[in-house]
Amino acid sequence: MIRQKIKDKVKDKIQRKMKDRIKDKERDSIDFGRSKVEPLFHSIFYPTLLSMVFASLFTVADGIFVGQGVGSDALAAINIVAPLFLMTTGIALMFGAGVSVVASIHLSRGNTKAAQINITQAFDVAILLMTLVAVGVYIFRIPFLRLLGCSDALLPLCQEYLLPILPGCIFIIIQIIGTFVIRLDGSPKYAASLGVIPGFLNIILDWLFVFPLQMGVAGSAIASTISCATAAAMVIWYLVFRTQTVRIRHLKLTLTSLYLTARNTGYMARSGFSSMLGELAMSMILITGNYVFIRELGEDGVAAFSVACYLYPVVFMVNNAVAQSAQPIISFNHGAGNRYRVKRALMISVRTALICGVMATIFLTLCAKPLVGLFLQPDTRPYEIAIAGLPLFAYSAIFFALNVCIIGYYQATEQNLRATVFMLLRGLLFLVPVFILMPMLIAPQGMWLAVPVTECMTLGVILLTSKISIS
Repeated sequence: MIRQKIKDKVKDKIQRKMKDRIKDKERDSIDFGRSKVEPLFHSIFYPTLLSMVFASLFTVADGIFVGQGVGSDALAAINIVAPLFLMTTGIALMFGAGVSVVASIHLSRGNTKAAQINITQAFDVAILLMTLVAVGVYIFRIPFLRLLGCSDALLPLCQEYLLPILPGCIFIIIQIIGTFVIRLDGSPKYAASLGVIPGFLNIILDWLFVFPLQMGVAGSAIASTISCATAAAMVIWYLVFRTQTVRIRHLKLTLTSLYLTARNTGYMARSGFSSMLGELAMSMILITGNYVFIRELGEDGVAAFSVACYLYPVVFMVNNAVAQSAQPIISFNHGAGNRYRVKRALMISVRTALICGVMATIFLTLCAKPLVGLFLQPDTRPYEIAIAGLPLFAYSAIFFALNVCIIGYYQATEQNLRATVFMLLRGLLFLVPVFILMPMLIAPQGMWLAVPVTECMTLGVILLTSKISIS
């Protein structure tokens, strides 16, 4: 009897070890504190890059199918509404990047419970905030669209696109914060699938709704919402059935718990605020650019500018992948006090960002005609305007890549004031005056060169005022 009990215990122990080994093989092997930094960075970067590229296809697919299937006015209408996407992504990035920094530091110090509580708080507050924003936009949709620069001619199309996209904004919050959390849990490949699978689905549904079903811009919006809902469902499934470290915890509804939630999310928001400013910077590019282009060139100018605005998020996503891949490594080792690994991760990320920026500039310059042809019909005025302007706009990629990378380093090491100031420079303080003045100095090229000049000026300020060394 005793022998049998011993045998059963040994058997159970062996089975548990085998299950643990199988589980470990199913997950990605990530050790932020001890793995070699360069292989570690690449193991996160390539899945993250794949995810980011496919995520950006949400917007690109909308533009291609709508431009070819509905027309240039519909393309311009989506470009008017696009700042709502960027504002949504900004809120998600603020909480996603913020909780990733804070939770990374907690995990580096062995405080798993605090990390889990922070993650739960980030999801809850971000979803609540976005729900309030979506309801407000729905109620005040006409003034909102006017604020974004919508003309009378584009107003019906803008409303047709706006209303079906609002529920998708809430799903985007879950998707983006979930991507940060799942990557922190040591599963960058699954995190990448949150962009790849919904990206494929979005392309298929876009084609189906716009061409065979002839649903116009509303069909494109519905396709995006369904794709975002799929990504959100994938996040929920992971957190319920697969997660190992970063779990969702039940939060109490006491005054003390609400106070702690407000305090913690406030700190997370400060940590991730520069990420939100990055998206708001793109919103300012869209809004200011729409005003300038519609003033100078009318609806055709906005349609041409929209091509650059559809392609720019791809550049943003690629370089954001660099910053996000370095962030957990830098934050974890910053929390652990390992300065060598922090410096090494920064050096690798800057080098990668520079390569990506140069390649993006070359690609956008050499492939301007086929890229514009994906969105607009040849031999039309918007097509000709875009062909002339896109190569000029492309120079922004090099400076932008380095800006995002270095600002990401400051964010990851809790130097939030520096990160915020630099994002404000490129997103508002430099951008708006440059966008207004450049067309006066060089017309019409100045409209296209406004963003490259802004990014270049921001990089100059960063290099002159920064004391970091990557050598």
